[in-house]
Amino acid sequence: MDRLAADRMFVQVVRMGGFSAAAARAGVSPGQASKLVSRLESHLGLRLLTRTTRAISLTPEGEAYLASIAAILDQLDDLDDSLRDAAANPSGLLRLTAPLTFGTVQLMPALSDFARAHPAVTLQVDFTDDIVSLAQQGFDLAIRAGQPRDSTLVGRRLAVMRIQVVAAPAYLAARGTPQRPEDLRDHAIITDLNFAQPDDWQFQDGSRRVTLSLPGRLRFSNAEACVSAAIAGLGVTRVPDFIAAPAIRDGALTQLFAPMTPQQVPIMAITPPGRHMPARVRLLVDFLRDRWGPDHRWDN
Repeated sequence: MDRLAADRMFVQVVRMGGFSAAAARAGVSPGQASKLVSRLESHLGLRLLTRTTRAISLTPEGEAYLASIAAILDQLDDLDDSLRDAAANPSGLLRLTAPLTFGTVQLMPALSDFARAHPAVTLQVDFTDDIVSLAQQGFDLAIRAGQPRDSTLVGRRLAVMRIQVVAAPAYLAARGTPQRPEDLRDHAIITDLNFAQPDDWQFQDGSRRVTLSLPGRLRFSNAEACVSAAIAGLGVTRVPDFIAAPAIRDGALTQLFAPMTPQQVPIMAITPPGRHMPARVRLLVDFLRDRWGPDHRWDN
């Protein structure tokens, strides 16, 4: 027996004064409506209604049960309405974590626009390059580069960043411009330690895939620091396009091996395992996907 359906039918029968009217409102036959109430009475072991050919009336037990169950059903309906309203108008605290450089350079402008569009949502953002535990530290969402290493986490792709190899024109004039990835072995390397394997540089030239071990003398855990060192003429570095693009556009850096397919790294929205995604979190994920998407160019 569907207890909730039986309870709702009982209340409707009483409020509408009969089985026919209640059945018509519920979209069932009067016989089905009568069976639901009979099953409820059998389940409770009580007679709730006195039926005659002309009318129905409540028994004393029915009056007591109606007072309680009607209030409960009204509360359930109010809860449904409030949840639908929350889904349509998300609010509350949204805690997220994001990488420091990507977060401050690219995510912050998006979050500012989101905050203006949705003033009922409170944002608490932790910018860090550490991989934190979402569940243990109470985060609703993480923005991360690359696929999650923990298979229990749920990831949704927001965008793609392309890894670019760059150097200053003055450095290339002094040391020569490498024509092939293998030529980098003869150059000063500036290492971005944020990569999972910072010394392994990957290149794709058509069907040819090249992976080189290129440990650098200068090693920074910040892509902006790598770009600054490269602009100063200290060597060749590889960094995400959202960091390199302004310097390339201004002529401070030259992109190397541009005809080759750059290594691509997904930007992911990661949510904790086994948790329903709140409406406010889903709203932000959809907002970022619409803003960026897989074809977004960070140099625009």
